Amino acid sequence: MIAAKGIAAFSASQPLKPYTFERRDPKEHDVVIDIKFAGICHSDIHTVRDEWGRANYPIVPGHEIAGVVKAVGSKVTKYKVGDHVGIGCFVDSCRHCENCKNDLDNYCLEGFSSTYNGTEQDGVTPTQGGYSNVIVADENYVLRIPDSIPLNQAAPLLCAGITLYSPLKHWNAGPGKKVAIMGLGGLGHMGVKIARALGAHVTVLSHSEKKREDALKMGAHEFISTHDKSAFRENQLKFDLIINTVSADLDMGAYFSLLKTDGTLVVVGLPEKPLLIHPFPLVGHRRSYAGSMIGSIKETQEMLDFCAKHKTYPEIEVIEPSEVNVAYERVIRSDVRYRFVIDTSKL
Repeated sequence: MIAAKGIAAFSASQPLKPYTFERRDPKEHDVVIDIKFAGICHSDIHTVRDEWGRANYPIVPGHEIAGVVKAVGSKVTKYKVGDHVGIGCFVDSCRHCENCKNDLDNYCLEGFSSTYNGTEQDGVTPTQGGYSNVIVADENYVLRIPDSIPLNQAAPLLCAGITLYSPLKHWNAGPGKKVAIMGLGGLGHMGVKIARALGAHVTVLSHSEKKREDALKMGAHEFISTHDKSAFRENQLKFDLIINTVSADLDMGAYFSLLKTDGTLVVVGLPEKPLLIHPFPLVGHRRSYAGSMIGSIKETQEMLDFCAKHKTYPEIEVIEPSEVNVAYERVIRSDVRYRFVIDTSKL
């Protein structure tokens, strides 16, 4: 077994605390990674506070992991010691279902193995995440981080980056398409940058006027303040694609009205409570309401290479491990520009 140090949640109501635990010994196809940085995702907070009802304590959160290969198993062919690598939201999948065979392992029909708060494919071995100093994973679920991407900025790409890249690619964002991003937070700001790099016309929809300047600096062509309800009337039938990154209760009908005929609104932000949706705005213009969940291993590698090519990196604030609980409260207050990243080398 490999001794590990981390930061864990022990209940829904307690602050995260230092935690020592053990990683399993590496197998012949495994990679041992020294974790250098781990991003803080809002889903980490939802999970450790048991807001989705699936917490299994103690939990070491973190699925935006960037580090350096420390050791490799005897049959590893993809990586060597010293390589810059990352791990995202899952560390394995069944590998034999239809989706896994078609490079849709993020939609594994038997259920992928979450990077934390889950089990490996044996259904027994618990998984713990990236708020720690070391992790072991199969080489087929490890991502290569291009040398041009700083490791601290690479970490958020493993969730925030791929969560936006996947729907933008799937719904063909690019030249000639008008794309709107709802919310300019950890997810939304990556949507703006990636959509712009893909060549789309990009608009930010936000209730916070103070984010206008940042949105335009990041590459948005337009900023629409949704605090002014007249904005919905003035921008009806404008967008081919809208991606909702907001984890809040919203009047979705108003946003559906912004879509063109055959337009699609894709949800990637997960609110704590269900949304009430009336179908009238969808029926009227053959609009679609869809969802998207992270991306496959193949697509995540594609995203990393794309971001390296276009120098499309997240805006981050690096923090000490001891600052995690303060960072959580700031995330809830939307007081971060735009992703916290833990320097796990200081654990």
